[in-house]
Amino acid sequence: MEFTGVKALVTGANRGLGKQFVDGLLARGAEVYAAARNPATIERRPGVTPLRLDLTDPASVEEAVEQAGDITLLINNAGVAGGTSLLTGDLTAAHADFDTNFWGTLRVTRAFAGPIEGNGGGTILNVLSVLSWVSLPGSGAYSASKAAAWSMTNALRVELAEKKISVAALHVGYMDTDMAAHIDPSGQTDPALVAGLALDGIAAGEHEIIADELSRQVQGGLSGGVAALYPQLSSVD
Repeated sequence: MEFTGVKALVTGANRGLGKQFVDGLLARGAEVYAAARNPATIERRPGVTPLRLDLTDPASVEEAVEQAGDITLLINNAGVAGGTSLLTGDLTAAHADFDTNFWGTLRVTRAFAGPIEGNGGGTILNVLSVLSWVSLPGSGAYSASKAAAWSMTNALRVELAEKKISVAALHVGYMDTDMAAHIDPSGQTDPALVAGLALDGIAAGEHEIIADELSRQVQGGLSGGVAALYPQLSSVD
C-alpha cells in the first residue's frame, strides 16, 4: 500500500501511539482524520482534520462515517485498560474494556467497511497487544478483550478479503504512553518506533505485525501450549 494521497482515519489520535500514527502518515504523504472523543485535543495542522468519535456511541460513529467516508485506511487504535481482575474486579469495569476494545472496534470497522469497499478497497489495522496472546491475572479483563479483538480480526480479514480490504493486526507490549505510565520505562518501546513499524507492515501487506521482542517471544510460545505461556502453573501442580 502506498500512502501518498491516501485518506486515513486514526482513532484515539490525540496522544500516545495514535498521535504517532498521525505524524507517520503525514510524513508519508497521507491526509488524516484524527479522531478523539474531544476533537479539541487534536493538534490542528495541515493535512489533519480533527474528528469527534466515541467508539461506544453508535450515533457518534454514524456521524464520523458521514464526515470521513472517503477513507481507504482505518487504524483502530483507541483502547482502554482498566486493570481489572476477572475473578475479583468490578464487572462494570470489565464491561468497559470490552465496550471499547472489542465492541467499539467492531462497531467502527462495520461502519467503515462499506465506504472503504466503495472507494476501491484498502486496509484496516487493529491495534492489539501482546496480551491478546497471554493474560496477566491482575488485568484479565483487558487481556480477554484484546484476545477477543484478535479473534474478531481473524474473522474479519477472511470476510473482507473478497471486498479488497486487507485487515492487519499490530501486536506490541509496553509502550512509553500514558496507558503504561505505571510501568518501568526501561522496558517500554518508543511509540514512534511502533507506529513506523506498523506503517511499514501495512505497506508490505503483512497480516500480523510484531512490534517488539516480547511479542515475538510470546507468539513463539503459543505452540508450546499452556505450560510454555504460564510456567508458574508448574509450581502449583
